[in-house]
Amino acid sequence: MRRRDFVDSDRLLRSILGVLLLWSYAVPADASIHEYSKQAFAPRSNSYFFHGGSEGLYASELRAGAPPNEGKSFIKFESVIFKRTKASAMKHHAMQRRSGLVEAIIVEIRDRDKIGGSHFNSDAICCTPELHTQIHCNTGEVIIRQNEENPNWPQRIQTFFDSTSEEAAMAPQSIEINSTGMYYLYFMICDPQLEGTSITGRTVWRNPNGYLPGKMQPLMTFFGFMCLAYLVLGLAWFLRFVQLWKDLLQLHYYITAVIGLGMCEMAFWYFEYANFNSTGVRPMAITLWAVTLTAVKKTVSRLLLLVVSMGYGVLKATLGGLTNRVISLGVIYFVASEALELVEHLGNINDFSGKARLFLVLPVAILDACFIVWIFSSLSKTLEKLQLRKSLTKLELYRKYTNTLAITALISISWIGYELYFNATDPLSELWQRAWIIPAFWNVLSYGLLGVISILLRPSRSPIKNAFTDEGGDELDEEAVALTGTSKLERKERKPVASSSSDLVFGIGEGLEEDKRE
Repeated sequence: MRRRDFVDSDRLLRSILGVLLLWSYAVPADASIHEYSKQAFAPRSNSYFFHGGSEGLYASELRAGAPPNEGKSFIKFESVIFKRTKASAMKHHAMQRRSGLVEAIIVEIRDRDKIGGSHFNSDAICCTPELHTQIHCNTGEVIIRQNEENPNWPQRIQTFFDSTSEEAAMAPQSIEINSTGMYYLYFMICDPQLEGTSITGRTVWRNPNGYLPGKMQPLMTFFGFMCLAYLVLGLAWFLRFVQLWKDLLQLHYYITAVIGLGMCEMAFWYFEYANFNSTGVRPMAITLWAVTLTAVKKTVSRLLLLVVSMGYGVLKATLGGLTNRVISLGVIYFVASEALELVEHLGNINDFSGKARLFLVLPVAILDACFIVWIFSSLSKTLEKLQLRKSLTKLELYRKYTNTLAITALISISWIGYELYFNATDPLSELWQRAWIIPAFWNVLSYGLLGVISILLRPSRSPIKNAFTDEGGDELDEEAVALTGTSKLERKERKPVASSSSDLVFGIGEGLEEDKRE
């Protein structure tokens, strides 16, 4: 790559990171503390409702001698205030004690059929005079059938407006969770006169071991193990790197960068989750670094696969006229990936299907498809060139590399199919205890592919000047000639052993018999 290309791309990346850093301070990061800021109730059936949050919660644990909240799982209501319109408030008398009702309903997802009149062949959520005579519910309240095994659930908390007051404050309280499950919180209104009511305040959700939502708790341990795995791979690579530092190619530095980025990425995610678990709020600085490292690693990893597929570091010293195209695709992918990661990790944790995320997923998917097509088309050309040159060692290397990518692609497609099936069959997150496997798998697959590439392209003893030597009688790439200063005539006069020794850079086919065959 040209020096000017590096400078321009570096300036562009710095500008992007600066904008993202400033933007992060202006965007609130919500977590297990769900904030409500003058949000309106939406109509549904014969009621108005507001979704207050949903999380997987584990049952409380009894711990002898522990502080009051240690080991407890709960949902706490803090400073929750309902505000109705002035017109709605003026419809009531000043001496009227209760002039409007808002209910907070906490339901475990397995009990969802106990909310509303669906059990009685009715679409109504609120009890009407007709339903009152049929099922003896309380008119003007949400219909709830209690769980026979757990009579206190689903939970109902009522808050009343007084006389002509426009605001009603919910009493601060905590609801302890004694059964593991996926819990949903809804604020519901049955009174049509309260149309236009809004909510302000927050709720705090906590698991026995901290504030991490249930579906995210296993990921903290997973990131810890992945950080150790990258450390082991990094140490093995670094020992080889230092031992053969005189025989390194520029490609080896790129692989080193990917390993280092992976290690830092896993470490930052571990500390981000640990801080989240302790405070209940995502630390924006750490989250931003973790998100950016993820986007950078994904971008560099895809570029590494692409340039290796083009023969960079094996058949050619530079990418020539393709350099600008490769850099441009990498920059665009980084921006798209960074935007998607920010929306996923700096937004509400229970908002996994928002329109913004869907809008941002499509560009990333299209760019991934571009990378895949370009990688395999480049591999096809590289393999064809190696067959013409009859470079057996490098041809074997690229065949193994191609097989690895093909297997990885098949596994990825299979897992995408499973992920789509998982999401389609679990729209309400009833399988939340297994949901962490979905993102964890991609990290494991990425690590495995990086490990295989590190083995295939590991440093080995061989002069760098022979790394781009043509072995089969075809013309050298112009970039290779410029780098080595080797002319076509000089190449023809070279001994066969000297040309085949260039393959030893990659530690494959080492030995005299392989040299003789070539």
